[in-house]
Amino acid sequence: MPRIRVGIGYDFHRLVGGRKLILGGVEIRFAKGLAGHSDGDVLTHALCDAILGAAGLGDIGQRFPDTDPKWKDVSSLELLRRVCALIQEKGLRTVQADTVIVAEQPKLAPHFDQMREKLARTLGIEPAQVNIKAKTTERQEATGRGEAMAAHAVVLLEAI
Repeated sequence: MPRIRVGIGYDFHRLVGGRKLILGGVEIRFAKGLAGHSDGDVLTHALCDAILGAAGLGDIGQRFPDTDPKWKDVSSLELLRRVCALIQEKGLRTVQADTVIVAEQPKLAPHFDQMREKLARTLGIEPAQVNIKAKTTERQEATGRGEAMAAHAVVLLEAI
């Protein structure tokens, strides 16, 4: 197995009323939340997919299917913990994560430090090893119209 492995992840969820908005494990005050079987946290889901991909372990839908009631409304940080345990069993650990949240609203930068802290703690790395950015689509497509949010993640794993 290569000593260094890279993975990419992506997730997309509709915004709906009556749900909390959770991103990077942080609850953000907003009129809508992300639809999903779990808490809908697109950032953490994209990160899980990137890690699983780098380790050759499939994707979040295979590991935590939305047909399994066990994962209903679960915190995505719990899914990330389980992903970390899976890669540890394969002799891998996360070295760095770079992420992008795609959303028109709300302003996310004020929450980046808390997101970085929660994700890093769950990954077992330092907050400086997790980068989070936010971008808009200039009011284009579902994310720009405020109908959805998306996230992209790239991770670097190393053999331990």
